[in-house]
Order: sequence, then structure tokens, then C-alpha cells
Amino acid sequence: MTSSIHNPHASAANTSSQACACTGCGRAGEYRAPKSRTALNDFHWFCLEHVRAYNASWDYYKGMSPLEIEAELRADASWQRPTWPLGSAGHAARLEEAAQAELHAFAFGARPKPAPREELPTELREALRTLGLIWPVTLADVKAKYKDLAKRHHPDANHGDKRSEETLKTINLAYAALRGKLTAAQGSSSRSSHE
Repeated sequence: MTSSIHNPHASAANTSSQACACTGCGRAGEYRAPKSRTALNDFHWFCLEHVRAYNASWDYYKGMSPLEIEAELRADASWQRPTWPLGSAGHAARLEEAAQAELHAFAFGARPKPAPREELPTELREALRTLGLIWPVTLADVKAKYKDLAKRHHPDANHGDKRSEETLKTINLAYAALRGKLTAAQGSSSRSSHE
């Protein structure tokens, strides 16, 4: 049985019958090298000796100004993908709000009053305590916490333990109460915004 050695530098389209691109060389051009910085997918084909010489003398940044080289290096640091400062979505907005409040206090002598917090409905206190949540809470938060607790306390995950089964029943009741209240609140707020 014969084994073939795969050359990782050769293209499938290239056959070994191609001659070395260096003038006067009669060996097979088995190794590829890019023709220019702007045509990285267009290749010269060389023998091993001449591809080493070509690579040693080839300069990707040749002909670029220092500012162009700096820009290229910075773009390469993020794999030529666009980037933006970390935390610009949340932290900067909170800083802007704080600065606006201070300017308002300076100009008018008082800080603007924060929006009133929604009061915790009494019928939901036990449900929130059961799920380990703090009011105000969103439906997505409730669903995520319910999913986590249901997986943890499911009888199948606890080898049929009766205490886990009772705990899961309590969790299900708490989830149903919170889901009902939050979906009703969302429905009434969406109806009032459409009117």
C-alpha cells in the first residue's frame, strides 16, 4: 500500500506539473506565495528553495505610510472586524443620566425626583419569596428563575424524593401567580398605549 504525502501549502487546483516561477529554475512549483498585498489569493508557484527566498524578501507593508501601517495593525488586532468601546450600551447612559441630574440641580437648585417605584402587590409577596426574586420583576426574569428551580427540584432529578415533589408544586403555584399578574399587567399597559 502506498501512502501519499499531502502538501498543505499546495492548492487542489495546482498540479505538480507546474514549473517554478523563478526564471531559469527547472524544478516543479509546489509551493505558493501571494503575488501582492492587494491580491492575496493570486499566487506565484515556486520550488522550496525559491519560495523560501521569496518569503524572506517579501514585505507586506512595503509602500505603506506609517499611519497606514498603524491602521492596518489596529484592524488586525480585531481580525478586520468593526469594534466599539466596552460598556458603551449601559454604563455611559447611566453616567449621562447622573451628569444631567447634577446639571439640573445646579441650574434649578434641586435634583429631579426619581420615578416612583411600583409598590409590591401583597398577593405576590409569598410567590416572590418562593422563587427568590425581588420586586419589581419582569416576566423574563420569572421564567428564567422558574426554569432553573424546576430543573433543580424536579422529582426525576432527585430520585423521586417526596420533598422535592412538594417543593416543585409550591414553585409551580408561585410561577403561575406571578405569570398571571405580569401578563395581565402587560396586557393592560399595551391596551392603554394603543388607545
